[in-house]
Amino acid sequence: MVMMKGEQWSNLGSTMAAIMFVYAMLRQYFPPQLQDYIFRYGKKLSNFMYPYIHVTFDEFIGERMKKSEAFSAIQNYLSDKSSANAKRLKADVVKDSQSLVLSMDYNEEITDEFNGIKLWWSAKRTTPKTQQFSFYPGADEKRFYTLKFHKRDRQVITGIYLSHVLKQGKAIAADNRQRKLYSNGAGQGWLGNRSSTTWTHVAFEHPATFDTLAMDEKKKREIKKDLVKFSNGKEYYAKIGKAWKRGYLLYGPPGTGKSTMVAVMANFLNYDVYDLELTTVKNNVELRRLLIETSNKSIIVIEDIDCSLDLTGQREEKKKKKKKDDKNEEGDPISAMSKNEERKESEVTLSGLLNFIDGIWSACGGERIIVFTTNHVEKLDPALIRRGRMDKHIEMSYCRFEAFKVLAKNYLDIDSHPLFGEIGNLLEETDMTPADVAENLMLKSDDDDDDDDDEVETCLKNLIEALKTAKDEASKKAEEDARLKAEKEQKEKEEAEKEQSVKEDVTQHAISAKEVKDNGVIH
Repeated sequence: MVMMKGEQWSNLGSTMAAIMFVYAMLRQYFPPQLQDYIFRYGKKLSNFMYPYIHVTFDEFIGERMKKSEAFSAIQNYLSDKSSANAKRLKADVVKDSQSLVLSMDYNEEITDEFNGIKLWWSAKRTTPKTQQFSFYPGADEKRFYTLKFHKRDRQVITGIYLSHVLKQGKAIAADNRQRKLYSNGAGQGWLGNRSSTTWTHVAFEHPATFDTLAMDEKKKREIKKDLVKFSNGKEYYAKIGKAWKRGYLLYGPPGTGKSTMVAVMANFLNYDVYDLELTTVKNNVELRRLLIETSNKSIIVIEDIDCSLDLTGQREEKKKKKKKDDKNEEGDPISAMSKNEERKESEVTLSGLLNFIDGIWSACGGERIIVFTTNHVEKLDPALIRRGRMDKHIEMSYCRFEAFKVLAKNYLDIDSHPLFGEIGNLLEETDMTPADVAENLMLKSDDDDDDDDDEVETCLKNLIEALKTAKDEASKKAEEDARLKAEKEQKEKEEAEKEQSVKEDVTQHAISAKEVKDNGVIH
């Protein structure tokens, strides 16, 4: 056995020496043109004799503008095979940090078999030579999978097998899916300089559901029906020629549950959430790039849209104000540093945001929901919230009795109580947000020896007192507002009468002057 191995190594050495000798003679005695001819046709001969085909699946497509769904599906498909066969593995945590997904490391190869056909998968990455060192090594890497198979199996592999891989990979992704909460922030390039705005994410673990949402049941059923219709509407949207997206406008006073509604929608549909902070986006081009990098089955939310940028109906007045001379209140010119700081502000425009919502680029991807929240819907530009952009307007109002019963079930685990009648009457007469109602229903004691019934009644009585206080304050405020309004009207009336009296005096003086002048001319 040892002798056989020795003979094999000896034969291999002799073959390599012969090849090197022929190559040296070729380079020395043959002209360059003939060398190129020999190499070119030698390569064709080698390709003809080499029986394997290689297929590459890059991580990004379209100049790194979009992550390839095929790459992600292959990564999921190979996870089980990698854990069983690969010698070097990478691990990622999913599902509330309770399980691991393993994948083969780079420059590793594993074998797969399909209908008796043997094939090989390998994971690879390349890094540009000019970007070898970086604080973020993965930023400029090119990652890809390579599939190798015999050319006689081309039809089976490129048809049935690859379809099987994509289908299985997507099914595994659905089983292992952990919803994510994305936020956009300044990316860091070489030496930490700000280069661009990128998405970063954490696990999305908000527990809110429609069952725990303080809202009228009829309204909740309507919203759920609309969401289900949207999520199942791929063919319908294609039929009517519209991008598969839907806009929701959530408006109402602070504390009425607008942010909670976003979490409820995400949990109901099992979508990721992209929390878009417009003030960190430099311009419309960067806004468009962020949109392209969002995934399907996602909710893109812009909270407090009226406060994010200059997107209100008063933008024309602000533009006129900017045209004034660059001088401060004392009339001195503004320093160059101040001007530079002003230029660093976001240049995202209303037009750019409208294109983001329903322009051509909004069709890059599908099954996306865009949500705007605002406390002051009257401040928003009508073009921003018209139907077709914000398709459904949902008012998040003050807490009424139906919403209160949901909160009572959540916080106190009760469906009825003798005090419910009084609370219901007060809620119909008083504006109190669900957040304030919930605060009064929270159990204050952790002592198991306390009587639960007594504590529940204490919470309800506290709520009643809070509602009565709020009702009295609202009544006093209404009276004060009425008094101030009456005073304002009286003052305006007096000023109008005074102005009229002045006009009459001026007119009378003019008439008297004219009469004196006329009499003087006659005499």
